[in-house]
Amino acid sequence: MTTKAAGYSAISSYSRVEILHHIQEQPQRTVADLVAATKLHANTVREHLQRLIDDGYVVSEIEHRTTRGRPRVLYSAADGGQASSPVQRRKVKEAAQRGDLMRRVLPSELPPELTTEALHQVDALVENLVDAGFDPIVDESDLTIDLTPCAHAEVQSAHRQMLCSVHLGLMQGVIAQAGGPLTVDGMRSSCDPRDCIVQLSARG
Repeated sequence: MTTKAAGYSAISSYSRVEILHHIQEQPQRTVADLVAATKLHANTVREHLQRLIDDGYVVSEIEHRTTRGRPRVLYSAADGGQASSPVQRRKVKEAAQRGDLMRRVLPSELPPELTTEALHQVDALVENLVDAGFDPIVDESDLTIDLTPCAHAEVQSAHRQMLCSVHLGLMQGVIAQAGGPLTVDGMRSSCDPRDCIVQLSARG
């Protein structure tokens, strides 16, 4: 699998990571909210939001008003549930199709350890991580995804906690959108910022 350079990812920019962080913490944010939180110019915030929408990380909706005044545009993080992105849905579906094709072309000698639904969740998650600049290694037995070395550890080392939180939220949204028994538990702690292992769990 070829890793996409982290610089091409929508979340390679610290400003977009910061915007996503605020939206994940509190959905239905306005541009004015995000300008106040990030100190960025309104036009810059709008450009970043559009990039995040185009990549399926954020969804927008028009505010429902019962009083006079122009309705505002509200922005939420795509969570695979109430805030479902059409881009995210398409990516998840296409990832499952590619995964099924790959398993038919290169069948394993051993039967898969995961159900079809769970495999599709992993397909979606792996493609999302590759798009974000990672080179994920999946362990179906331990239900882990090894992202070591972290593609963003050095570039955004000063903002590691925020970056990890945002990535965790994105992964949870993708796996929820795919639907199935797997959930993202979190990331294993490590003193080395380059180390990153995502722990999954299976319901039931």
